[in-house]
Amino acid sequence: MTRALAQYLQNMNERYPRLKHFVALTRFDRPIGTYLLLWPTLCALWIAAEGWPGWHLFLVFTLGTVLTRSAGCIVNDLADIKFDGQVKRTRNRPLVTGRVDPMEAILLASGILFICLLLVLTTNGYTVMLAAGAVVVAVIYPLMKRYTYLPQAVLGIAFSMGIPMAFTAVNNEIDNVAWLLLIANLLWVVAYDTEYAMVDRDDDIRLGIKSTAILFADLDRPMIGILQISTLITLLLVPRQIEMNYWYYTGICLAAGLFIYQQYLIRHRSREGCFAAFLNNHWLGLALFVGIVLNYSF
Repeated sequence: MTRALAQYLQNMNERYPRLKHFVALTRFDRPIGTYLLLWPTLCALWIAAEGWPGWHLFLVFTLGTVLTRSAGCIVNDLADIKFDGQVKRTRNRPLVTGRVDPMEAILLASGILFICLLLVLTTNGYTVMLAAGAVVVAVIYPLMKRYTYLPQAVLGIAFSMGIPMAFTAVNNEIDNVAWLLLIANLLWVVAYDTEYAMVDRDDDIRLGIKSTAILFADLDRPMIGILQISTLITLLLVPRQIEMNYWYYTGICLAAGLFIYQQYLIRHRSREGCFAAFLNNHWLGLALFVGIVLNYSF
């Protein structure tokens, strides 16, 4: 099956040689951002529905997450086109190299967002309103690194909008537990995106781009630790609002272990270690999601 898939992708590249550039633009070939957006959203969806939410909402939020993240990546690349060529990690992105024209990128992002609109219109008015707010935050985010050392906080808001949307889609209201989940996710996003920003810190300082990695300076590791501990504490407050069993706590214990491992990875502040720590958050989000699914299954 793997060989057949590889052959199919090779045939597609031969027939459409520019396809790989558009795939790179949308980051479909690098799904880590999708995972980090998807797991908290699905966690909220499961809690709001008290278990399996049904195929309709599951597909709406899963497809919506994948597509929204891709559109966000395009918007981010358009905003940073003048900077990406001067950063080691991003110098080969399609817009920087000219393999994709900015107008093509705008049209592609518009098409993806239109599909997202069609998906969210199958829910309710409250959810549509929140989705519109999420788009505004996502568009603003790339500009924040020019004006504030806290662009990670804005990204945290953008990456947390799926949580209240899940509750409104299920119950047409935002329960108190949704705000706890949103706060926990916001803290977590700032923690892992600071790890991500540590990878580019030298380039960002040279270019005048701001980030929490620059703001925290030598206190970056303890500040990430504080954010990680705060995330866990906030998640432990969830059972005060709704009943959760040992599976939920198991997921939190696994998350705590992965946070400790991330601290080990960033101990020398190397580019490779910080990037590995950032990628590790996919498994943390998955552990929390599995814990919540099992909580409502047994």
